[in-house]
Amino acid sequence: MADHVVTRFAPSPTGFLHIGGARTALFNWLYARKHGGKMLLRIEDTDRERSTDAAIGAILDGLKWLELDWDGDVIYQFSRAARHREVAESLLAAGKAYRCYATPEELTAMREKARAEGRTRLYNGLWRDRDPSEAPPGMKPTIRLRAPLTGETVIEDQVQGRVVWQNENLDDLVLLRGDGNPTYMLAVVVDDHDMAVTHIIRGDDHLINGARQKQIYEALGWDVPSMSHIPLIHGPDGSKLSKRHGALGVDAYRAMGYLPVALRNYLVRLGWSHGDQEIFSTEEMIAAFDLSGIGKSAARFDFAKLENLNGHYIRHTDDQSLVKMFEEVLPFVPNGADLKAKLNDKTRAQLLQAMPSLKERAKTLIELIDSAYYIFADRPLEIDAKAAALLTPENRLLIGRLRVALWEVKDWTAQATETAMRAFADQNGLKFGAVAQPLRAALTGRSTSPGIFDVLAVLGRDESLARLDDQGPD
Repeated sequence: MADHVVTRFAPSPTGFLHIGGARTALFNWLYARKHGGKMLLRIEDTDRERSTDAAIGAILDGLKWLELDWDGDVIYQFSRAARHREVAESLLAAGKAYRCYATPEELTAMREKARAEGRTRLYNGLWRDRDPSEAPPGMKPTIRLRAPLTGETVIEDQVQGRVVWQNENLDDLVLLRGDGNPTYMLAVVVDDHDMAVTHIIRGDDHLINGARQKQIYEALGWDVPSMSHIPLIHGPDGSKLSKRHGALGVDAYRAMGYLPVALRNYLVRLGWSHGDQEIFSTEEMIAAFDLSGIGKSAARFDFAKLENLNGHYIRHTDDQSLVKMFEEVLPFVPNGADLKAKLNDKTRAQLLQAMPSLKERAKTLIELIDSAYYIFADRPLEIDAKAAALLTPENRLLIGRLRVALWEVKDWTAQATETAMRAFADQNGLKFGAVAQPLRAALTGRSTSPGIFDVLAVLGRDESLARLDDQGPD
C-alpha cells in the first residue's frame, strides 16, 4: 500500500447529492484529512442519458455547502473513455479478455435459463473460446473479461471483514459495449488506478462490485486498493431510506435550516462511533475517525436527533455568525426573497441585538427566521387569529394606557421597560401576564414571541410606541 493516502468520492450525476452520498463523502474526507492525504472528486457521468449538468451542479454545491473540500480538479469519467478503451484492448491483446458476439436474444435466453436454475452466473461463456470467424455478419462485439472459472475472489474489507465469492458464480464481465463505450466496472478500476486511489470507502451496495472489480485489477496486474463498504442509511422504520421518510438531498436540509456543521456531526455518528461522544468539532472528528469504528449494521436516520444537535450548534454559534447564516439561507427558504429585500444596516443591527434570545429557542434557521419576523413586519401589523383574540376592546384600552406609561421611559432598555411595565401592572392591580400578553399581540401580531422586553428593546422606542398606537383604542 502506498505511504500517501488517497481517497475518492465518486457520485453519479443523476440527481441531487443524496444524504447517504454526503456521508460517504464525509467519511472519505475525514480519512484523507486524518492521514494527511488527499480526497479526490470524480463525477461518474458515463451514463449519458441520465447524467445532467444540473445534477453535477447540485453535487458540487452540496459538497461546498457541507464544507467538504476536495483536492485538485474535478475528474469527469466520460472524458477518460479513450483511456478505458485502451485498457480493454490491452486485456484483449494479453488474452485476458475476449470478443463476445452473443445476440440480445441469446443473452436474454441465457439469463432466463440461469435464473430458472437458480444460478447467479448469467452468462454461459458462449464466446469465451469460440473462433470470431463464426460471428454473425455485421454484429458488433462486446469485450468481456476472461474471469477465473474456479477458486475464490476474496476481499479483506475494513468494515465487512473477510468476504469470499466462489468464482464459478461470477460472470465474465462486459468491459466494452458493442458501441465501443466502456462499462462502469472497467471505468471505475482504470480511474481509481490512474488516480492512485489507495482506499475505496463507499456504500455496501457496491460490495459485489468490489469482487468484480478485483478480478479486473488482477487481470491487469495492478495493486488492489483497500476497500471499506459501509452500511446504507435506513429510515426510522428500518427500511431503506426513501422519499417517504422525508428529505433526501443535501439541498433540502439547507432549505430546512440545518447548519453544515450540525449535519456533518450528525452524519459522522450515523454508523460510526467513538465511545459515547456525540458532539464533535471538525478537528476532533478528523483526529478520532477510523475505519474500525464503522459498524456493520445499517444506521437509522432520526430527524429528532438531528434537530436537537442543530439546536445545540445554533445556541453555541456566535451572534454575528448567525446573522450571516440567517442572510445566506434566505435564497433557499419560502418567502426568503421578501426578507432579503428588508435587510439593511438597521435591521441587521436589530437582528444582531435580538440574536441572544432568538437562538435560545430555535432548533433550525427556519425557526430562527420565524422568531425574528417581528423585526421585519410592516405596519400596520398582520394580526394572527390567536393574537386577535387577545386584542379585545378592553385590552385595546389597556394598551392605550400602557403606551402612556411607556412613553415616559426615556432610557429605552429591556430593564427600563420591564420596570415601567411591572409598576403599571401593580398600580392597576393586574397580574403581569394580563399586561404582557396584549402587549405582545400589539407589538408582534402573534400570541407567542421572544421575551417581551427583548422585543421592546430590539424594536426601539419609536417603533414600539407606533405599533401600540396602531392597536390602541379607536
